[in-house]
Amino acid sequence: MDRGRWAPPEERRRMSSGPGDVLQLIRRSEASTRGEVQQLTGLSRMTVAQRIDALMDAGLIVEHAGAGEATGGRRPDRLAFHVERSVLAVAAVDTERSRTALTDLSGRVLATDTVEVAITDGPTTLLDALTASMRGLIDRAAHGRDVVGSGVSVPGPVDPRTRRPSQPPIMPGWDGFPIAEHLAQSLPVPTFVENDADAMAFGEQSTNFPDDPAVCLVKVSTGIGAGLVINGSVYHGIDGGAGDIGHIRLADEDAICQCGSRGCLAAVASGRAVAMQLTGSGVPAASGHDIGRLLRDGNIDALRLTHRAGMRIGEVMATVISMINPGTLIVSGDLASAALLGGLRETLYPHSLPRATRNLDIRLGELGADAGLIGMARIVTDSLYSADAINHQLA
Repeated sequence: MDRGRWAPPEERRRMSSGPGDVLQLIRRSEASTRGEVQQLTGLSRMTVAQRIDALMDAGLIVEHAGAGEATGGRRPDRLAFHVERSVLAVAAVDTERSRTALTDLSGRVLATDTVEVAITDGPTTLLDALTASMRGLIDRAAHGRDVVGSGVSVPGPVDPRTRRPSQPPIMPGWDGFPIAEHLAQSLPVPTFVENDADAMAFGEQSTNFPDDPAVCLVKVSTGIGAGLVINGSVYHGIDGGAGDIGHIRLADEDAICQCGSRGCLAAVASGRAVAMQLTGSGVPAASGHDIGRLLRDGNIDALRLTHRAGMRIGEVMATVISMINPGTLIVSGDLASAALLGGLRETLYPHSLPRATRNLDIRLGELGADAGLIGMARIVTDSLYSADAINHQLA
């Protein structure tokens, strides 16, 4: 997103006000009538009419007669982004299975499917299964609407320049693989690739906390990762390494991690680590998915070990919270539970700066398994319908 999302009205008048900029005001519900567009941009009534006509001719917005809020006299027509004109095909890749979805341009999920292919089967096998699933969803739920974009989230770091996986510890054979290019061979539309925790964070933030300028999400499944949304945009870092907390080393631990190092947070507190601990105590488990099932069943050992994992995660997140000072910390993933949340709170608060936690809201994610799909869809929409993209398209 561009900085206009957070600019005050007086600054907006000094910013570009092409049709793409007007579309952003409408998409964000900052302007829903022609008068509001004129007030926020400082454009003349004639210029606003030209911008609106261009957007309507392109099928990007619709105008509902007499549906706006009246301030005296006749109710004005209401402008809205035409979210149902096209659809998106998105996927959330995980270690054991993946989910695909067809959404409208607002991120509303229209249909979903599950792909039972493990990430260790390799990128070609899994991505081909994803495209087959996506095509099935298109045939079932697109109802003749064009697919204008696709997006895939993966459980590993993504280089922000190449949009390819970058040395992902739990994705053997995926390093540098051209995911977007491979998918485009079967589904020739613009394709975007994102880290899974980042996509989930964006889904939760844009749905439930749109006015929170700093939101952090920690995903605890087979691996551990965090996503940051700052001022409405995912923060990737210079090389896509922001939020890769699973490989922060703990001083008092020596467990071997999948990355080849020792004492990483993921080696002692991830779903994989908890599964190994449970198996060692006589309760068979192989992944974060298995732990989630045991937690739902109320298994005492799973609850105890998950609480302990939450304590270790809280120690690391205390530093993140003290540095970022977010308003909301969301806990998501297979292990997201009262047990994990309780353990995390137990260590995060005493290890954090009081100022950083004074207004911190720590909670479980509300979107569940759809968080990554919704976030991915909105990332695709924001890219395809950015102010610059639309200004260029309608120039």
